[in-house]
Amino acid sequence: MKFLLITLIAHDGRVSTTERFREVVANAVLAEELGFDGFGVGERHERPFISSSPPVVLSHIAARTSRIRLFTAVTTLSLLDPVRAFEDYSTLDHLSGGRLELIIGKGNGSAQAKLFHVTTEDQWDRNREGYELFRRLWREDQVSWEGRFRPSLESAEALPRPLQQPIRVWHGSATSKESVDLAAQWGDPLFSANVTNPIEPYAELIDYYRDRWKFHGHDPQDALVGAGTAGYYAAPTSQEAVETYRPIYDARLALFRRLGVEPVFPTLEDAVERSSILVGSPQQITEKVLRYHERFGHEVMHLHADADGLTPHQHRATLELFQSEIAPVLRREIPSRPFPTGGQR
Repeated sequence: MKFLLITLIAHDGRVSTTERFREVVANAVLAEELGFDGFGVGERHERPFISSSPPVVLSHIAARTSRIRLFTAVTTLSLLDPVRAFEDYSTLDHLSGGRLELIIGKGNGSAQAKLFHVTTEDQWDRNREGYELFRRLWREDQVSWEGRFRPSLESAEALPRPLQQPIRVWHGSATSKESVDLAAQWGDPLFSANVTNPIEPYAELIDYYRDRWKFHGHDPQDALVGAGTAGYYAAPTSQEAVETYRPIYDARLALFRRLGVEPVFPTLEDAVERSSILVGSPQQITEKVLRYHERFGHEVMHLHADADGLTPHQHRATLELFQSEIAPVLRREIPSRPFPTGGQR
């Protein structure tokens, strides 16, 4: 199994915007130091997030690291000009030495309609059209193309040409079949959000992905799935883990209620029992990931990159514990294909 740390760069104002970005970069450097396989930066365009420009943040991380794979989580192609997105990410591909991978999605939140005039009625069509043009730009030196949502192209050349030929693009999946269909159609990997709900809705979408994968004529052995988690804190004992994480989880519940959102898991105990949150001893967390793997068949998993209320010492210690006691067992029990390296797929 492969392991990513991912951040959406939430910003609650307790530190300055500048300091928050420095935290993100420092966490990416720590992820590489501790042996994580990838680090991802999300894209959001509304409060409380300041992750509106993943290629800029990832470029700085690329300069501070040398090995770790760099992910977007997700790139909202429904909001972006595919040509401009290609230029940004092709540049980043070179600056990172071919370490870039994209997870794409339609995006969410009401602010995108105000900022980009993308609506619930056209977001999926924009996502599909944007991706189909993006993948052609990555593969073809000159592109002639016509669509609904941007000006047409005639023998257009987008530069720089990328280092990776082609880049691997994952499709982020949360609640809808549209992204799953798109991934299966093009033979691309799927990354399940696996954060908000119990396991079954996500498992059903992954099953649907595998069915559509076969429908489109792809070898079932080639399907690749990743999955997220709703939070992580490991300690030597489950009692210590729950005691430390409880105020963090209670703060999350309070935020949901201030926003008028009824929590799906009203207590930490319920979340540990029924959600993908990983809070407990190393053995408990390992067993839970293995149970999820039985249902998902996933080879890649993400943890939250941010301290999320932990002290810097607690944050580092629990990531070290993951790498020393949890990751080795999961790597052994769940074989996974290697990530692309050095500009090669």
